Amino acid sequence: MKKIHLVLLGVLLSVTISYGQGTIDDYKRAYSLPEKFRNLIPGANVYPRWLGDTHSFWYVNNTSAGDEYILVDADKKKRTIMPDSMKQRLQAEAAQMAGRRSSRYWGEWDDEKTGDSIPSPDKQRIAFIKNSNVYVKEVASGQIKALSNDGAAGEYYSTDIRWSPDSRKLAVMKIRPAERQYFYMVESSPADQLQPKLHTREYAKPGDALPFYVPHIFHVESGQHLAPSTELFASQYYLARLEWEADSKSVLFEYNQRGHQVYRVLEFSAETGLVRPLIEETSDTFVNYRRYFRKDLAGTNEIIWMSERDNWNHLYLIDKASAKVKAQITKGEWYVREVLYVDEENRLIYFSASGMAKKEDPYLVRYYRINIDGSGLTCLSLEEGMHTAWFSADRKYMVDVWSKVDVAPKAVLRDGKDGKILMELESPNLTALKEAGWIAPEPFVAKGRDNKTDIWGVIYRPTNFDPKKKYPVIEYIYAGPGSAYTQKAFRPFMATAQQIAELGFIVVQCDGMGTSFRSKAFESIIYKNLKDAGFPDRKAWIKAAANKYPFMDIEKVGIYGASAGGQEAMWAVLFHPEFYKAAYAACGCHDNRMDKIWWNEQWMGYPVDSSYIACSNVENAHLLTRPLMLMVGELDDNVDPASTMQVANALIKAGKEFELVIVPGMNHTLGGDYGDRKRFDFFVKHLLNVTPPDWNLIGDLKKSN
Repeated sequence: MKKIHLVLLGVLLSVTISYGQGTIDDYKRAYSLPEKFRNLIPGANVYPRWLGDTHSFWYVNNTSAGDEYILVDADKKKRTIMPDSMKQRLQAEAAQMAGRRSSRYWGEWDDEKTGDSIPSPDKQRIAFIKNSNVYVKEVASGQIKALSNDGAAGEYYSTDIRWSPDSRKLAVMKIRPAERQYFYMVESSPADQLQPKLHTREYAKPGDALPFYVPHIFHVESGQHLAPSTELFASQYYLARLEWEADSKSVLFEYNQRGHQVYRVLEFSAETGLVRPLIEETSDTFVNYRRYFRKDLAGTNEIIWMSERDNWNHLYLIDKASAKVKAQITKGEWYVREVLYVDEENRLIYFSASGMAKKEDPYLVRYYRINIDGSGLTCLSLEEGMHTAWFSADRKYMVDVWSKVDVAPKAVLRDGKDGKILMELESPNLTALKEAGWIAPEPFVAKGRDNKTDIWGVIYRPTNFDPKKKYPVIEYIYAGPGSAYTQKAFRPFMATAQQIAELGFIVVQCDGMGTSFRSKAFESIIYKNLKDAGFPDRKAWIKAAANKYPFMDIEKVGIYGASAGGQEAMWAVLFHPEFYKAAYAACGCHDNRMDKIWWNEQWMGYPVDSSYIACSNVENAHLLTRPLMLMVGELDDNVDPASTMQVANALIKAGKEFELVIVPGMNHTLGGDYGDRKRFDFFVKHLLNVTPPDWNLIGDLKKSN
């Protein structure tokens, strides 16, 4: 029997090796890359932790000889190896913090029916919920007083009670709950028993009913009860941030309208019971409420607010009294990414932004500070690259690490006021990595669908790259206005792309229109049309790359992705089969009506309408003409696994050929080790026209590496 196996293996090897791509050697090399490139760049992973309010910080320096714990005194500009006793203490603290993760599933709704009693700021009273109503207890006398009597199981007061600063009033949300929605997963092969297990997850989907919140104010001494008109917050996705003003005369709260075309900051008067808008964001597409920052300035009656209202993401100073913009703090064709700190005393804002430096990748992040009146804009990180900074508590110092996909990271200590480099920490080079065969990903830019807008991406080559060969192209896709997804910072090994490139492909990734961190118009192009997914830009970008690099064979283009990327990979072969010739779609949200409410109503709108049907892979399954592999983990609790099964059902009913891979015990991924191998084989077969190895005969190459 062994002789037969050896003969078969010899035949298999002779067949595959003759093609020069997709061979056993290519697979072996692909699986060897993680270990091959490991620890070849000491100092490339600096992640500093400041020690409390001090001017000292520490970080772990990864070296080929092991990890070094580095301690830096910023005042003395002194770098030393950390004493063992301190190292052990910090390791123990880090382990303790890691153990505090919440076990609550992200989809669960907190009904706010249980909670502790809340003492007043002056400690004279305690507020609590009893039988769905609001009560207060006098601490000194023990006397209990009911402030409401209209609460009931179907419309009750929240235990999240907010006392006014003067201890004389309460603000409480009254909640009308909605029916909870669930989906179910069967764990076929649990480790601790023979029989399968049923798992349940709370999970709202587009169109599902949501709870309705109404803020109420109670005057404790008089018993006055103020319930506002709900006209300005009638169609709720949510209400949030119920907070008292410092003068105890009103509470502020935020309203996100269902469908996400209106977002308001509202003021509810504790004197008149009236509600008025302080800030209102509106959009014909969507208000990207995930681009959020609000800071109420103490004693000035001002709010710092983030908005895309001028087509770019910027900061505004809002006057509460007039409810008008007092000043646009940042301005220009660039994008505020994050506000790190507002120094109210000195009226300064520290923030990160991208796109301010022209003639370079607009996604590269730098750090800045600016006066609240919009003057004094100062760049704290001048070098071109993707910067990440950590400030000391008083902002006197900042540790800055920057890199690009093809440039090794550099770590320095800077002056937090002007960005001057005070001390170099780590400055690794790529010599050892290149000697090991590493080829840097190449940033590439080309015009998009309008022949005007720059589309940015990267190109990955195999380590045995030969420009005289022809390489099929595989695109790794994830799209949507939630973010931008193409790698910008240095990574010695991008497994998702580099391993599959090693089999004989060119792998590409880019951010087409419909992704974030550019302009509002750039991201809004997918509104009610997620299936656009930037494909007109992606195809133009790949064609431009192939025009520059003839080794890219764009007659053989494949595509793969997971989650939204899985949905998009299938869209590619359904709606663009003339360009995309094969797709691997992992854990895809194939019908937006089946996926999580927050992602889909944000970009597809509410109520659920025909646009959801137009974008559904289930409804459009009959259009399939190209090879497709669907992968899903049976325990995916991010995207309902039924979404994949429903698209498989539609394909079967349409008489279509496809492959379906269900991985027992797997959650929301590209498929794990088994899924990787199936994806590799799929593209080797359909783009290289090579028969993949017979793994039943060969065994697991990954384990052997």
